[in-house]
Amino acid sequence: MKGVVVTGGSGKAGRAVVRELIAHGYRVLNVDLVPSPDPQCHFLKADLNDMGQAVDALRRAAGTVERRRGFELADAVVHLAGIPAPGLAPDATTFQNNLMTTYNVFSAAMLLGVKRVVWASSETLFGLPFTREAPAFAPITEEHPMLPENGYALAKGLAEEMARQMHRWNPDTSFIGLRISNIIDPSEYGMFAGWQKDPNIRRWNLWSYVDSRDVAQGCRLAIEAAHTGADHCNIAAADTVMERPNGELMAECFPQVPLTRAVGDFESLQSTDKARRLMGYVPRHSWRTHS
Repeated sequence: MKGVVVTGGSGKAGRAVVRELIAHGYRVLNVDLVPSPDPQCHFLKADLNDMGQAVDALRRAAGTVERRRGFELADAVVHLAGIPAPGLAPDATTFQNNLMTTYNVFSAAMLLGVKRVVWASSETLFGLPFTREAPAFAPITEEHPMLPENGYALAKGLAEEMARQMHRWNPDTSFIGLRISNIIDPSEYGMFAGWQKDPNIRRWNLWSYVDSRDVAQGCRLAIEAAHTGADHCNIAAADTVMERPNGELMAECFPQVPLTRAVGDFESLQSTDKARRLMGYVPRHSWRTHS
């Protein structure tokens, strides 16, 4: 069994990731500021804004105390900790917190010889919300220009560059950043009905979403991928949140945006083709078939 540290394991995505990893035989340590409301593994409280606590959290995962608990050397870190969206704190606070916690986790992983860092980048890098500036093209791929509109997104973009440079410093540690779409728990699917009358409600991210269980699948596959280097990929559902077809939605809300290829009526307009090539990611869950 491999050991994985999940930072932010008490949050929405974190709980799903912990559950997925345990189901696939991993030993997991949740590092967060608060315990999980659904505790499934050992919890360690740590403030990752503090470099010493970040190093100690990963070292304890690899040390004798945790081995006596049956927790072995951490083979990977899944870094999900941070302020999870723009607008939840002052912009400068979000930027500082998310960039510094990511720097500390990346640095601690390299210092302690962790081989794989999987971390939460964001769809916001593409220019979300698409209200001030329309997307350059659709479906959106990783080649879309990075157009961060707030400190949250800017920190994610700088963290992607940080991963590339840190891998250059230490090629033994590889990084995969997941540009995750709007995370939806299965219990939240009921709210989709309220979006159907007005496509402008969800135009801000091209009507995209991702089930938390697919985020968890993506994190696990990123741990297991035969990958070296520092890379990133989109993680989204296979479909949109709308009952209206993409042709109608784009004609009404983004008539000036070119489609680079034919798309299905309800196909996600955030492409996950790269995630499929890089690590075999295929989204499994949809609000249309959920019961």
